[in-house]
Amino acid sequence: MKREKFSSRLGFILISAGCAIGLGNVWRFPYVTGKYGGAAFVLIYIFFLLVLGLPIMVAELAVGRASQKSAAKSFDVLEPKGSKWHWYKWGAMAGNYLLMMFYTTIAGWMLYYVYKMASGQFTGLNADQVAGEFTGMTQQPGLMTGFMVVIVLLCFGICAMGLQKGVERVTKFMMISLFIMMIVLAVHSVTLKGGHEGLKFYLLPDFGKLQEHGLWEAIYAAMGQAFFTLSLGIGAIAIFGSYINKERRLTGEAISITALDTMVALIAGLIIFPACFAYNVNPGEGPSLIFITLPNVFNAMKFGNVWGTLFFVFMFFAAISTVIAVFENIISFATDLTGCSRKKAVLVNIVVVIVLSLPCVLGFNLWSGFQPLGAGSNVLDLEDFIVSNNLLPLGSLVYLLFCVSRYGWGWKKFTGEANEGKGMRFPGWVRGYVTFILPLIVLFIFVWGYLSKFFFH
Repeated sequence: MKREKFSSRLGFILISAGCAIGLGNVWRFPYVTGKYGGAAFVLIYIFFLLVLGLPIMVAELAVGRASQKSAAKSFDVLEPKGSKWHWYKWGAMAGNYLLMMFYTTIAGWMLYYVYKMASGQFTGLNADQVAGEFTGMTQQPGLMTGFMVVIVLLCFGICAMGLQKGVERVTKFMMISLFIMMIVLAVHSVTLKGGHEGLKFYLLPDFGKLQEHGLWEAIYAAMGQAFFTLSLGIGAIAIFGSYINKERRLTGEAISITALDTMVALIAGLIIFPACFAYNVNPGEGPSLIFITLPNVFNAMKFGNVWGTLFFVFMFFAAISTVIAVFENIISFATDLTGCSRKKAVLVNIVVVIVLSLPCVLGFNLWSGFQPLGAGSNVLDLEDFIVSNNLLPLGSLVYLLFCVSRYGWGWKKFTGEANEGKGMRFPGWVRGYVTFILPLIVLFIFVWGYLSKFFFH
């Protein structure tokens, strides 16, 4: 069976960026940026994207392209005889399924909020009532399950149409629409009365603010954000490497994907900070920013329903671009491992993903007594912790060591693959850094994630 390819380079870059562009860019990035003093934090973040994220992305793309397989078989194809790198396929598969166990639910929330905004259900509500709407939604397992199932059917339906006709065509349309919507929303936010304070906070570096929370904490947060934003380590990027030809070198492609990912995060800040400052709202933490703070902001705006609906459509696209990309990876695992058809892989996985997504839905209501990470935590927090703090860093470490170690694929073969085609070369002089220092940084992010979670509250 010949492996399907992307029809265009733009398709590859938009889809890989779509996989990396997820809710972390839109709600985690502005919140973390807000917490650590705006522009000064953004500079540190961009530095870490280049030194941490990029080399690992090139490694993952190279493994995908050289093997022409998903993570289910890529190590089997490339590893030296008798080595055990292929065992990691189970870690990569677990990462993809675990990510979808909570992401489908959150994407469902976005869709529900598109409907609520468009039908004017927030109009006239005060701040407490808006907060009540979110709590009300999470208390209804039937409602959340319904929207989660719609997401699963929709995204697997797109994947069932094939790589070019389904995944590539739909994602291209979504990503281009997403950029247009973001620019419209950002221009609107920036021109709000009082919005310039938010712009100043966001765009003028104030290194004093970094000191307030402790420089070290800000650096670790920037490292973590740079690392997690690109969805590295579970083979989700490698799969798209396996769908491209050898015309272009991989460093340039990785830079394009990273640049798009960063652009979305930065524009999200341009939408959120001026709006929050204009209406004196704290760009607060995590999900509450999206589901509680921003509906309040849109409520106060002229034509708030229109802006709010646009915003949630954009959020919905950001969420399902990731879901489609990971579903494509899950389908590729199935076809690579069992040789079954794409249709069969889709049908079986629809059932599997719906069943696996139920604990996250129930964790907010029927199972809310289960608080795995301490008081106030829920199933979603546990699933997110396993993926973000374990599988992503450890998986990235596997890809990195596989590419640089002589016990794995090895530096020569890795750079040979990365530098095939035209465009920017993967520089030879970084070998020492990539081989000895970068793995230690990744290991450190992993260990510190545990320490900060369980010991340094």
